[in-house]
Amino acid sequence: MANFDDGKEDGALRTIGEVAKATGIKAHVLRYWEQQFPTLKPLTRSGGRRYYRPEDVALVERIDRLVNREGYTLKGAKAALKGAPDPQPAAQQSAPVTHDSAADILPRLKTIRDDLKAALAA
Repeated sequence: MANFDDGKEDGALRTIGEVAKATGIKAHVLRYWEQQFPTLKPLTRSGGRRYYRPEDVALVERIDRLVNREGYTLKGAKAALKGAPDPQPAAQQSAPVTHDSAADILPRLKTIRDDLKAALAA
């Protein structure tokens, strides 16, 4: 949870700098996430100044958790936020591991050995 030490009430609007300081996420990353996550839309006032509502701050924290702590890609985090079945974090994505028995592997190894011998003899 973001820790705001600015004396404002909990439901107050926050600037991008205040959100960046409280969450430890740099302002340029927050601006990038606004482009990548359509649901992250802080209020903008004259001059393009951003004001984050409490629900925007909560979304920033959720994106941060998915991407920086749980290892999701941005695409995976978008899917998770849309309510799609949670994809595996990028760190856990890999080809399925199968455990073949020695009886299954031995004929394949013999074929490989024979192919190598033939290639060396040629």
